[in-house]
Amino acid sequence: MSVTAPRTVEAPPQTQLATRAPRRIAWRRRGDDGPTRVPGQRSLLVRALVAVIVVLWSLPTMGLLISSFRPAAAIATTGWWTVLAHPFEITQWTLENYAGVLAEQGMFDAFVNSVVIAIPATVIPISLAAFAAYAFAWIDFPGRKPLFALVVGLLVVPLQMTFIPLLELYVRWDLTGTYLGTWLAHTGFGLPMAVFLLYNYIADLPKEILESAYVDGASHFAAFTRLVLPLAAPVLAAFAIFQFLWVWNDFLVAFVFLGTSSDVAVLTAQLQQLVGTRGESWHLLTAGAFVSMVVPLVVFLAMQRHFVRGLLTGGVKG
Repeated sequence: MSVTAPRTVEAPPQTQLATRAPRRIAWRRRGDDGPTRVPGQRSLLVRALVAVIVVLWSLPTMGLLISSFRPAAAIATTGWWTVLAHPFEITQWTLENYAGVLAEQGMFDAFVNSVVIAIPATVIPISLAAFAAYAFAWIDFPGRKPLFALVVGLLVVPLQMTFIPLLELYVRWDLTGTYLGTWLAHTGFGLPMAVFLLYNYIADLPKEILESAYVDGASHFAAFTRLVLPLAAPVLAAFAIFQFLWVWNDFLVAFVFLGTSSDVAVLTAQLQQLVGTRGESWHLLTAGAFVSMVVPLVVFLAMQRHFVRGLLTGGVKG
């Protein structure tokens, strides 16, 4: 009976170990000859880059705000950055621009008209979209999928294609130049996107929660108002911000369906009239532009937390 000698495993050459070594180790060894990476250096670089972007992004707004408080002669002769040399010199600041714009140029009435247009044009489509999204997600009715596909397909319809048929209907129903006609137009234009976004969230709600409510005798309306709406509050707030800012900054829809008469003109239309009649009066233009920017800035800064929560809601499961 022969005994086989144990096989000896030869160590691989040193060159093979070097090639099999992770690149990370080789990088660290090569780092002896180069500069070492300081912990937190990358974070400081990112923060500095973000700070530069914020400054560059905010620079036009800062210049607009400073120019709106400067006299007309100073705006015509010097740049807005010259006030930074002596910011506390009271003679280079004035409130006459805002007084002239709000009182004489009709911007105050246009501000009120924009508020009257923007609030209902935000509440109506969100309310209808919430009901529609729940129905598409949890109510089984004939033609549900084709109807939802039709609603989603409306997203690709260009806005300008609807003006002529809508104007024909508005003239027939005597809705041109009215707040109601503008509310309906903004509702129709914003409803498909609202239904699509809310459906994606409501359809992903845990099925057990709604089924337990149905077993306990809750109707669809009760389940919607007591369960779905509180859970979908961040998404509703996010879309409300989108819709409100879009309606507030809108010019085309208000110009077509509402007009530019002084009693119904919104801020964007009134600002366009100010540009057309006083294109050389930069002190009035800057004040009027900043008046139109105040509400969107306040709304976005006040609702920023809800806006971020609405965007991130549903991104992480479990």
